[in-house]
Amino acid sequence: MSREAGAIHPNEVQIIARAFKDAGFNPADVIQEKDAKKQAKELEQLIGKVKEHIDALDVALFGRMVAQAASMNVEAAASFAHAISTHKVTNEVEFFTALDDRQDEPGSAHMGSLEFNAATYYRYISLDLGQLAQTLGPDADLKAAIEAFTKALFVAVPSARQTTQSGASPWEFAKVLVRSGQRLQVPFETAVKPQGGYLQPSITALKDYLGKKEKLAGSLFGKVADYEWGEDENFSIDDLIARLQAHVE
Repeated sequence: MSREAGAIHPNEVQIIARAFKDAGFNPADVIQEKDAKKQAKELEQLIGKVKEHIDALDVALFGRMVAQAASMNVEAAASFAHAISTHKVTNEVEFFTALDDRQDEPGSAHMGSLEFNAATYYRYISLDLGQLAQTLGPDADLKAAIEAFTKALFVAVPSARQTTQSGASPWEFAKVLVRSGQRLQVPFETAVKPQGGYLQPSITALKDYLGKKEKLAGSLFGKVADYEWGEDENFSIDDLIARLQAHVE
């Protein structure tokens, strides 16, 4: 479960800013210790004077860990698994050179290589709405949080190597389960074989695996609803968000 080390939210920013203002903006009157570990404790005591719910969605989603100030820790409501290919992949190698625009001698300033591939990837994400509600407090707008989270997942593309490789592939299919049971992801332990391509057999393998697990788990599966996005062109991302929001009272 990933956590943002040292991230703070607006409530805490206000508390810290108020403390510095009251001290005439003299840092030594607010944080007196020189050791970083002891400074964390000072900050913990300062923020702890006002107990408020987290009001930053990113901190609530991804959590926070402050090793020297445990009371500032925030349990993450979201968890992400590394993307895995659903089939066997052979990496290609890109050799590249870089030039110095002010070099005096001929030749490249840098040479290197990168591995890349084109594959059908499976990515697992979970969102614990109970944890999110607990962190954000009773006045939280969970429907807005669901919308922001889902849209961010849909448009998010890793920014690295975009100039030279332009990896801008969006979702092709999503199966969303609303459940109260144990988290469950698909391992793709058996590599998918191509059938004209890898996408459709990957979708079939995903559905078959989850269907089997649901039958085996029985009542422990805890399914409330499930939705599939990507095959019905009349069911947009906005429709998916609306269906998910309907599960929040």
